[in-house]
Formats: sequence, C-alpha cells, structure tokens
Amino acid sequence: MARARSKRTAVALVEEVDGGLAELIPDRDRPRAWTLLVDGAPQSHVDLDDPTYLDFEYQRRLGHLVDLVAPPRTPVRAVHLGGGGFTLARYTAATRPRSTQQIAERDAALVELVRRELPLDPGARIKVRTADARAALAKLADGWADLLIADVFSGARTPAHLTSTEFLTEVRRVLAPGGCYAANLADGPPLAHLRGQIATAAAVFPELALVADPAVLRGKRFGNAVLIASGRPLPLAELTRRAASDPHPGRVEHGPALVGFAGGAAAVMDAGAIASPRPPSSVFR
Repeated sequence: MARARSKRTAVALVEEVDGGLAELIPDRDRPRAWTLLVDGAPQSHVDLDDPTYLDFEYQRRLGHLVDLVAPPRTPVRAVHLGGGGFTLARYTAATRPRSTQQIAERDAALVELVRRELPLDPGARIKVRTADARAALAKLADGWADLLIADVFSGARTPAHLTSTEFLTEVRRVLAPGGCYAANLADGPPLAHLRGQIATAAAVFPELALVADPAVLRGKRFGNAVLIASGRPLPLAELTRRAASDPHPGRVEHGPALVGFAGGAAAVMDAGAIASPRPPSSVFR
C-alpha cells in the first residue's frame, strides 16, 4: 500500500480496524495534515506540523476549554475517553508542555494505525490505553484529573453506558475539586438525547454550560454540541467570547436558559440508557 510523505504525492490510506473501515485522507491545503474517517464518519483531523491547529468545529470548542481550564502554559493532568487521531491530546501537549495525559481507546487496530501513520511527539507525556472508556475510568485514582474529555463514538453513536448518571458520577470522582469535564455530543431534532444529557449532568455537577451552533440548538439540523460540567464556576465570559469568534460562531447556554432548554428531561440511569441517535446519512456527504 503506497503511502506518501509529501503534499505532492499524498494519497489516502485505507485500512480495516476493529470498528470498521478507517481512512486517512490528506489535507490538500496543509502538507502533513490528515482527516481520519471510520466507516465514512469523520473522527479527527491532525496536522503533524501544527498540533495547535483544530479543524473540526467541535474540537475548536473543546480546545477553548483546554485553554481556559488553567492559567496559560500551566501543565495539567488530562484524560481523553476516545482516541481517534489523538487530536486534543496533541493540542494539550503543545499548549501546555509537561502535561500528563491518558487516552482510553478500545479499538486496538485504530490505535496501532494512528501511532504508525500519525506518530505522537515522543517527548509528550501521553499514555494510550487500549480499553473501554468506562473500564479505564474505573482504574483512575480519585481526584487525579484536571480535565476529562469524552469523545467516544461507535458506529457514529455514543455508547449507552457513557450516557448515564452512574458514568458521570465516576467522572466526578476522577476529577480534581476544580476540574472540568467536557463531552462531545451529537443529536438532531427533536434533541431528546441532548436534553437528557443536560439533565443527567445536572444531577451530578452544579455548574454546566453547552456550546453549539445556533441551528443545532434550534433543532434545525443534526450536529455536535459540547457539554461542559464542573464543581466550580465556569469561565463563561471568555468561553462565550471565543465561541462567538469561531469561523462558525457558536452559542453558549448556561444557567436558567440551559435548564429551560432541557425542558424537564429526566436524568439517564444505567438501567434505561440507550446510545445516541444515528446521524442521518446526509450528514457525512
């Protein structure tokens, strides 16, 4: 299988992984940048020359939280549930040198592919565990993480066992007292999954915010939303400013407006948890 190492000859790489068919598509505008897809669903964009470049809209919003979770350049301890191309771990390592990070990704073949084709900086303190996200979480010490990011999809859906109050109770146990949790959620009209996830997070954390495209929040289209939760007040003013200045401006909901958006949805328990909805086929065209 031919693999190009320059912009002039770069070709797509296609390989079977545990979760389906993985594709690495070269970015025509950035010489050593690639988009990772699994079964046609975009998973990550990685620029090996500039790990601070975040191409995907939702990853930029997660990047804002990485920037705001602690003073600039201060090392943090971060957990990433879901690996993909390790984009946010690379970003954290570049913007917060000497950070200690752990990634949990259950697809061993995908981990091997990413390590081989999109190698991590050997100086970065990033440990990758091939494990289920919730099982990996259970092995972490109380209060270990300053930041915990959940970006887990199987067949373009968030697995049911990562949507419950029991799961988020484990998340809060692992977070340091001032730590932050962020989840990449995907939903479309009538937004039942998103509303349920807000109610679930509110049952565990006192401080919440939601960042998304206004069209998604209005139920006009399927898309991503970033849910942020913490035991301490969130940096809402700066988060709002940054989201509004993104190439595709986002809106931040919090407080009574966010409670109202949830619309009385019930918190999700393990016993009744279901996976997030499957995206319409048109989303990835």
